[in-house]
Amino acid sequence: MSFIDNLINNLPEVKRPSQKRLPFKEKLKWTIVTLVLFYVLGLIPLFGLGQNSLQQFEFLSIILGASFGSIISLGIGPLVTGSIVLQLLAGTGILKLDLTNTEDRRRFQGMQKIFGIGFIILESFIYVFMSGLAPPQLGEAWNGITVTSGLFFQLELMLIFQLILGGLLIMFMDEVVSKWGFGSGISLFIVAGVAQQIFVRAFNFLPSPTNPDVAAGAIPSLFQFLSTGDVTNAGLQVAALISTIIVFLICVYGQAMKVEIPLSFGKVRGYGMRWPLNFFYTSNIPVILVGALMANIQLFASLLERWGRPILGTFSGSSPISGLVYWLTPPNIPQSIITGSFQVSQLLQALFYVVVFMIGAVIFSVFWVQTANMDAASQAKQIMASGLQIPGFRRDERVLEAVLKRYIWPLTIVGGASIGLLAAVADLTGALSNGTSILLSVMIVYKMYEEIAKQHMMDMHPALRKVME
Repeated sequence: MSFIDNLINNLPEVKRPSQKRLPFKEKLKWTIVTLVLFYVLGLIPLFGLGQNSLQQFEFLSIILGASFGSIISLGIGPLVTGSIVLQLLAGTGILKLDLTNTEDRRRFQGMQKIFGIGFIILESFIYVFMSGLAPPQLGEAWNGITVTSGLFFQLELMLIFQLILGGLLIMFMDEVVSKWGFGSGISLFIVAGVAQQIFVRAFNFLPSPTNPDVAAGAIPSLFQFLSTGDVTNAGLQVAALISTIIVFLICVYGQAMKVEIPLSFGKVRGYGMRWPLNFFYTSNIPVILVGALMANIQLFASLLERWGRPILGTFSGSSPISGLVYWLTPPNIPQSIITGSFQVSQLLQALFYVVVFMIGAVIFSVFWVQTANMDAASQAKQIMASGLQIPGFRRDERVLEAVLKRYIWPLTIVGGASIGLLAAVADLTGALSNGTSILLSVMIVYKMYEEIAKQHMMDMHPALRKVME
């Protein structure tokens, strides 16, 4: 481990703030700056790009926090993939790390960064050499120059360099938000992409590329279809709008569900509080990991098909038609019913998708509880350090841990399965954005709102800060 420790200690990183708690305005400033920078980077095209085969998978770019064809084409994909692989290695015992130990936890976080950088480099080469993002073909003109084999290779290296640079920028921007802002950069980038997509798909009044006589946005096109008496297409737009609203409402309701454990201050009689354990105990993390994993499978299936090795399935345009990738793609059930094209095979496809999503969410929930200090033992230590105890029980960490175990593991498994079910069903509704993306954005915004409200309250009332400490 000495080599790994030396490598971790020499990795570049964003410096943590010197003060224990940053002011509200400081956190807000860095969050907004990072968000603006993310949007700006998404507008910078890759220099030397000729063929963008990934552009047809726009819906996957939302989950990956990417903008295919720009300098941030990799998005959060490498970081999430690296985290998944490392969690699997730690969870199966291949990596001998005790995550209750401070030193091993620091080593785990450092290895997450190493894996993230490794996958940034690996995916950059894969995207370019498997023709996902490729230079102009041999013999074509590029900036007035005919592309030869030598120039083609130079452009490939240039594209790889830009993708690696963009991936590293995303990684450091995530660190900036995690240390200086609200929430995490990964969550922020997902929300940014989802908000942009929903706004454009709802209100875009420009002509649709597939039908120039109709607006691209759902709301303008709805009125156009109603004015011409096109009931079927008007019904599709209404279904998309209603599905989006329903998904939002269910997500907010589920996010508000929680179990509250009554606690009292051991040294101050008559005063207490309730320790909340959310029904979605691991929050949006399992959905991010499962969604990103499925998005990566679809992207690599497309690249393998273009490479002549369709081992994960085949596509017709951007729609999977066979193989594993077909079964991991949610069918649009409302659209099929409205247009009269519903088939039994779509029901089986939807059932398989829901089951895989639920199982994946449970697995990642369990791994996340173990690696993020959310297990009963870690929570008991945190409660004891706050000077709290369960009324009617003696002040003992073992007692507190035993009580917490009754709630934490059931919430981890049931909550993970429930959020997986909710995300999968949301994907089947045909909402204005990917259902998983909407679920993620609602949960991220809700959690960010709670964090911002808590920070603002502590800044407004300094006396409350002493109580929280």
